[in-house]
Amino acid sequence: MFFKLKHVDWLMVGILALFMVFSTLLVRSAIAPYETEFQWYDLKTIIFYLLGFVVVFGMALVDYRTLLRYSWYVYGAGCVLLVLVYLFAPEINGARSWFKIGGLQFQPAELVKVILILTTGYLLGKKMGQPLHFRRDIIPITLVTLLPFFLVLIQPDLGNAIIYLVVLVGMLWIGNARYSHVLIGLTAAVAGLILFVTLFNAYNTQIQDYLAKHQKLHWYQRINTFINPDQASSDDRHQSNYAKIAIGSGGLLGDGYMKGDLKNKKFVPYPYSDSIFVVVGEEFGFIGASVLLLLYFLFIYRMILIALHCIDKRGAYMIVGIVAMFLFQIFENVGMMIGLMPITGITLPFISYGGTSLLINMLCIGLVFSIKLHQEKYKVD
Repeated sequence: MFFKLKHVDWLMVGILALFMVFSTLLVRSAIAPYETEFQWYDLKTIIFYLLGFVVVFGMALVDYRTLLRYSWYVYGAGCVLLVLVYLFAPEINGARSWFKIGGLQFQPAELVKVILILTTGYLLGKKMGQPLHFRRDIIPITLVTLLPFFLVLIQPDLGNAIIYLVVLVGMLWIGNARYSHVLIGLTAAVAGLILFVTLFNAYNTQIQDYLAKHQKLHWYQRINTFINPDQASSDDRHQSNYAKIAIGSGGLLGDGYMKGDLKNKKFVPYPYSDSIFVVVGEEFGFIGASVLLLLYFLFIYRMILIALHCIDKRGAYMIVGIVAMFLFQIFENVGMMIGLMPITGITLPFISYGGTSLLINMLCIGLVFSIKLHQEKYKVD
């Protein structure tokens, strides 16, 4: 069984090793101003990565088709976890999203991303590449996504909830959705966005008062800062403003490793996690940020090549879902740091500190390798 591992994409493994080095160094630099508050985060990053490599190769040896057969059971378990975390998890940073297990935290919403990719791949695979029908195919698959979407949205975790929709759109597209349905979907999305912005501005004060009463004001602050930056308070704009200042101060080559001066709570919150791209731009400049984005491009390109060589369409669908997830996370995280996207809690894949998100990302890569290693003739279940 282990001889199959020689067929994994070792270039991707090499890029993961580079991500481990970069992540550890960047986290170390980001926590330096905090003295002892976040000590050992750099060491924990190495430990999580080593566990992640075990997950990658372990998952690669598992036949993904076995997982597809049990996808509905896994989907049900994922939804139950989302309900339990909302009912019983402690509130952290205004959200009920994490189970505390000893000194560790586990975020079910991260795991459900993989579960949705698996379940949607199973449903699309039944069509055998035939065009999708709106009522028989698109609506049921959409409903499968919307249930965990709303369960995560009420936590509230807007970032992961949006990722679910992005994965759905990417997989429906590659699953052969009709152009007329795509046009209807795009029209509905644009109309919904225009309606939301219009209503948000029309009832701005009422929304603010309502969310303040329910202690959910951070939703309003993030959305209002993006839609109405001139009207938002300086406190609401400070993360976005100082992130752009820090990245801009890096210039072409950056200030040098551990020589930046804006990496602290006062200026940019969570520089070791959500805002770690600020550290990249400030210390390594445009060149360093470009190198990181180039590695991402090569990493995703290798996944697309694997999808193109899939015999089993279900495998190709799942890889596209994983690619859509990573692309959106990268675009959103970088975009929110340079003012192109609203501030959300989305981390930079493989670079930001976070055990759950890293292990889930590594699980996704293990699933890609599993699809690559088990491309044999199959029978749709």
